Amino acid sequence: MNQMIPDEPPKRLPSWLKRSRDQETLRNMKKCLRQAALSTVCEEARCPNICECFSLPTATFLILGDTCTRSCSFCSVKKGVPEDPNPDEPEHVALTAAALGLNHVVITSVTRDDLPDGGASAFVRTMGALREVLPAATIDVLTPDFSGNMNHLDMVLEQNPQIFSHDVETISRQYPHVRPRARLKTSLSLLTHAKKFSGDFIVKSGFMVGLGETEEEILELLEHLRDASCDVVTIGQYLQPTRLNTPVARFWEPHYFERWKDLGESLGLPVVLAGPLVRSSYRSHELLDRFGLLKTSRNSLGPKGNTMNSPG
Repeated sequence: MNQMIPDEPPKRLPSWLKRSRDQETLRNMKKCLRQAALSTVCEEARCPNICECFSLPTATFLILGDTCTRSCSFCSVKKGVPEDPNPDEPEHVALTAAALGLNHVVITSVTRDDLPDGGASAFVRTMGALREVLPAATIDVLTPDFSGNMNHLDMVLEQNPQIFSHDVETISRQYPHVRPRARLKTSLSLLTHAKKFSGDFIVKSGFMVGLGETEEEILELLEHLRDASCDVVTIGQYLQPTRLNTPVARFWEPHYFERWKDLGESLGLPVVLAGPLVRSSYRSHELLDRFGLLKTSRNSLGPKGNTMNSPG
């Protein structure tokens, strides 16, 4: 099962990773987002599925600005000293989601180690604004690790999103290089805590391959995520977003992803979504139907213990 790690990074993008780009769709969505002074991780992280998602339309809103306080080598999001959060950002997200006609909204953020609560209150305010403007919409939140502070995590969980997501990103051995200011143990603790907090939402995590891992290390990470009681795990191929980011060590062929899906689910993970172009929040709305939450979620959209009525 062990796979050798190539000495030299591959130089060509394989055919199974190439996607066409609808420039008109990109321009129209970007115009809408810029008018609202909003960012999306679709753009900042140079997601290969951006045209497909924008054409639906859907997008993963990037809150707390576009500058991250950490320096993960795989990520193309701007790094440095962020500006103060925009107090109007939650309302802008909600109004833009309404203008786009979204019924499922994904919210993520840059990591803000400079803020006292790590940005947890911004997630709370954004979810609140969305429920004011789009009471029937479902919500997927993809959070940073809040430096392992479970009280800050609880602020988000108490809002009872339909999906709570936090990505482990890569295998443990790669953390010093790929995620130097993060720890796999911290991320696994967050996921475990989220699952114990409530059974009302899906707990999801994801990671990339192509950074130099072996299949044994992939198996070990799947076991860790199983032990953390994740409901869903996503596995996708890492693509180097810019020349300044970590090079791709290997493009794994599609049949490996099929094998990892079967392996993960045989270990006891309820759902493993694996494929070269799978990303953490890609088509996440489909999970609600898969877990039987799509129908019931319309009557349980508020904070934990607070039922909200919604039209239709």
